[in-house]
Amino acid sequence: MTDDDVRLAIYRGFAQTGRAPADVVAAHPDAVARLAAQRHVVLDRDGAVVLAHPFSAIPMGFSVMGARVLWWGGCAWDAFALPHLVADEPRVVVATTCPGCDAALAWTVDRVQPPAGDAVAHFAVPAREMWNDVVHTCRNQRLYCGERCVDAALARTGEPRGYVMDLATLWRLASHWYDGRLDAGYQRRDPAGAAAYFRGVGLRGAFWGL
Repeated sequence: MTDDDVRLAIYRGFAQTGRAPADVVAAHPDAVARLAAQRHVVLDRDGAVVLAHPFSAIPMGFSVMGARVLWWGGCAWDAFALPHLVADEPRVVVATTCPGCDAALAWTVDRVQPPAGDAVAHFAVPAREMWNDVVHTCRNQRLYCGERCVDAALARTGEPRGYVMDLATLWRLASHWYDGRLDAGYQRRDPAGAAAYFRGVGLRGAFWGL
């Protein structure tokens, strides 16, 4: 198998079952390591796949339920991205808990329009720093009842305020970011392409970290 074959097997395994194909990962450790170096996957210390964005192998605050598959959502961004990427699951239920007040939150997310409501997403880490510690980054992209809950959570933790966006902006961010990831020959965006995409969905320079 080529590296791209391994990448496709991992991503399609996640898409179809919610899990990475352990046999493929175990049989091709060198290819998996190269894919990690190219930021296609994230590995733990034992070489197991933890993240293959937008898929997660571990619970990180979100469940995403389709008609046939249950996934862990790695973050707010990735949870909202899944129905846009997986052709057979055009509608999912994204569920989480508000870090500010512990309220249970859930939305039906599809490809047609963003869910309604006053909830917001808080991104603690600016985009240009996300890969410094990508697991930490994902754990700190959360959904809240509203900005008051963001402020309450940050007051409790002492962490600085990051970038806050409404559900419509989050939906636009997620809708096409992962286009092509389940196809052969997928190429990640370079920083200039990423910045252009962020501007196109209405995000300001502060999201990038400018």
